[in-house]
Amino acid sequence: LYDAAARLKIGFALGYAELTRDDGGRFNTMDLVGQDGKLVGRYRKIHVPGSSEPEPGTTVHLERRYFEPGNLGFPVFVYRGVRVGMAICNDRRWPETYRMLCLNGAELVLIGYNTPLLLDEAPALAHLRMFHNHLPMQAGAYQNTVWVAAAAKAGVEDGQALIGGSCIIAPTGEIAAQAMSLDDEVIVHRADLDLIAVCRKVNFDFARYRRPDQYRLIADQV
Repeated sequence: LYDAAARLKIGFALGYAELTRDDGGRFNTMDLVGQDGKLVGRYRKIHVPGSSEPEPGTTVHLERRYFEPGNLGFPVFVYRGVRVGMAICNDRRWPETYRMLCLNGAELVLIGYNTPLLLDEAPALAHLRMFHNHLPMQAGAYQNTVWVAAAAKAGVEDGQALIGGSCIIAPTGEIAAQAMSLDDEVIVHRADLDLIAVCRKVNFDFARYRRPDQYRLIADQV
């Protein structure tokens, strides 16, 4: 795949199961690969959901059986002049993901996710699945003045319908482009990076208004 990227001069971000050679660590990992087929940066999923064994009454989600939480933090990499961060699936639901990437200088956050359309334990919330899918990404983009590009798996896999809803979100929180079906789709949007500075000046002057001394509980309370 890396060779194909170099041959076609296409950069990409790809999620996969990583087994580290040095200590046998098992991570849900995403690589950012440049147009030359070389690795630009690597992220390991921080927020690993589910359990290591099936739990009665819940959708079987055994991610913790196979993966441990990532150990690389929330790194940001410069690719073609853009500061890029990455997140994987459940990471997108946590506000800390976007704030950490923002504080590390991200302008664009790439997200890949693979989410069931329905949850056995919450049938009454079925009509909100897509809303709850987009809500944290739109909030994360707006509150941290970053662009978000999220690619979803869609269709049916092993009998499980997947949610889809791939989208590109502006720093205003608006969805700038969105996949509209559960089939294979390509969505594109020309992202204006200058919009980041505009949104930050209007709403979120972090250096002037943030009060990290008042947020200690967020990090200190387990």
